[in-house]
Amino acid sequence: MNAKIQEAKEKFGLLLEKQLERNEKIKAEKEFIDYSKLDTIIIGIVGGDGIGPAITEESARILKYLLEDKVNAGKIEFRNIDGLTIENRAKVMKAIPDDVLAELKECHVILKGPTTTPRAGDEWPNIESANVAMRKELDLFANIRPVKVPEQGIDWTFFRENSEGSYALGSNGIHITDEVAFDFCVTTTEGSYRIAKAAFDYARKTGKGKVTAVTKANVVKTTDGKFLNICQEVAKDYPEIEFDDWYIDIMTAKLVDEKRRKDFKVLVLPNLYGDILTDEAAEFQGGVGTAGSSNLGKRYAMFEAIHGSAPRMVKEGRAQYADPCSMLRACVMLLEHIGEIELAGKLEKALDYCMFENKKVVITGRADGATSREFGDYVLETIKSM
Repeated sequence: MNAKIQEAKEKFGLLLEKQLERNEKIKAEKEFIDYSKLDTIIIGIVGGDGIGPAITEESARILKYLLEDKVNAGKIEFRNIDGLTIENRAKVMKAIPDDVLAELKECHVILKGPTTTPRAGDEWPNIESANVAMRKELDLFANIRPVKVPEQGIDWTFFRENSEGSYALGSNGIHITDEVAFDFCVTTTEGSYRIAKAAFDYARKTGKGKVTAVTKANVVKTTDGKFLNICQEVAKDYPEIEFDDWYIDIMTAKLVDEKRRKDFKVLVLPNLYGDILTDEAAEFQGGVGTAGSSNLGKRYAMFEAIHGSAPRMVKEGRAQYADPCSMLRACVMLLEHIGEIELAGKLEKALDYCMFENKKVVITGRADGATSREFGDYVLETIKSM
């Protein structure tokens, strides 16, 4: 038993050293990239696993149409990155193969399809989530997920801390014995500060007058307590913006409370709570298949759907019927991020029309509905008619 405890101590010590190194690294990164100063913006297209290639292909096709003039002028370059598949990752036993990571780092912006994350009992080895690894490698600390349902008064923007919390060391837990296992949660001052500041900056920029922090600081006192305390300190620099905080358990209830949910505007959360709450929130908009997200850092940005790779759909031969709306919503955010506001507005308007106003082409995920390609054609036809 003593040997097992000593082994666990040594492993934990190595994890501590790596996190302290990471903390110093993120403190050293000060400036955000200025896309207007780049000769060429490089956009990487990553298909991923499962239904990923089908929905990413449709999204990239529409994105390339919208940016055709910029591509022809040499202002935009698209690059296909094909190696981020579960097969390749399992082969080299890495969340992101070295050659793929090198390709990703040559890009400024990445449009990424869902990737499969192995879990206990799967056929794949226990490698880290490609998403988690990418967020860490590219320091994509802010995961931004908007949800809007105007007729219900819902206009939420979630700022999920992306690089810390319970996910940061998710594949580095320790089995002390067959009966006792530990996982770890990490929170840093800089990591919490920059996501809180990003949320408040967004609230100020957009005129949304309220920021809500969501934690479980009453029970998880050290890490969640630190996150909440830093949000409270940042709030003092934004006196014009209302600030409050809620615990994650009651917040899940308040999102379905018709009287209270209209009060929430911008929400800032640690990693795990942000993942869970945004899936719940997306249901109001039509499900996770309708919701895109951005993952922003100071040097890189990655845009994706909020759902997974849906291996069951592939196994059942239904991948071609996957809904591309989540990825197309991510493309709206990508266009906004690189400064193409007019094009972003055009795509968003087309999506609203095709998804809600004139459901001429309907995705069901099965053969009784449209294929990804058919829906993509409908969106493209709508854009061209504007």
